[in-house]
Amino acid sequence: MKKTILFVSFLFFIINASAQQDPQFTQYMYNMNVINPAYATGTQSMLDVGILYRTQWVGAVGAPKTMTLFGHMPVNEKVEVGFSLISDDIGDGAKKEDNFFADFAYLLQFNNNHNLSFGLKAGFTSFKTNFNGFVFESGDAGTDLAFSEDVNKFMPNIGVGAFYFTDKYYLGLSAPNLFSSKHIEERSGINSFGSEKIHAFFTGGYVFTLSDSFKLKPAFMSKFIAGAPVTLDLSANVLYNDKFEFGASYRFGDAVSALMNVKVTPNIRVGYAYDYTISNLGQFNSGTHEIFVLFNLDLLSKGYDKSPRFF
Repeated sequence: MKKTILFVSFLFFIINASAQQDPQFTQYMYNMNVINPAYATGTQSMLDVGILYRTQWVGAVGAPKTMTLFGHMPVNEKVEVGFSLISDDIGDGAKKEDNFFADFAYLLQFNNNHNLSFGLKAGFTSFKTNFNGFVFESGDAGTDLAFSEDVNKFMPNIGVGAFYFTDKYYLGLSAPNLFSSKHIEERSGINSFGSEKIHAFFTGGYVFTLSDSFKLKPAFMSKFIAGAPVTLDLSANVLYNDKFEFGASYRFGDAVSALMNVKVTPNIRVGYAYDYTISNLGQFNSGTHEIFVLFNLDLLSKGYDKSPRFF
């Protein structure tokens, strides 16, 4: 199927209006080491692995689709390591970005189970475009020279973060991509752009024990990008018997969301979120779907009960 000029307009709307360049996540609290290399659990011998898939703005031409694979584990009391693979596709291959990162976190442990970790993320980004099949609206025979050649680049990247956590709450500050880059440069005398700006994330969450069966889990994520408005996500989930979780989230000026997840086995948790778009873009899509699966693997088979993973 041919890609039309409508997708081009949509792509520039994403870049200019919403300034979303790094992938968006609604269930960020279960996808944390993707945005913060300092994310840590402090539970030795446990390997946490997760998969998250997000199809955004369903029904819109060229809407983003994101797949992430991530994992992390402590290697001793002070060091945790991890990895993250993020594949972001806009326009069914018209613009595809893959990020491959290894994570390293160093933990400082204080009294009363308070921990502070510092993280480093290093890897590379693969950026590709495929403009084959782009056509203008009927009656315009010209071709935009800005899209006359495809881009295929590999770029190194690093990220940093800090993460303060206890059994009940956490605060994180991170910048997962420190190298800003220009993907589409001047061609044939035409100034076109596709620069990627540094994204900074400030996150936090708390667990309130309401009763033996119920816990309330508010959380937030704020994103800072040069030249763009600050974005803020607020969420509140209720956890029942450390197994069933449901809640809601609000992304200011953009979307309201419903979230749920369930621990299907002691080592596997499955979650789903639906975003309803409240911005002007809502008239062009039917919402966003996001699913994840988390695996907690006891590599040393110690047989002890792991503390519930609240975030």
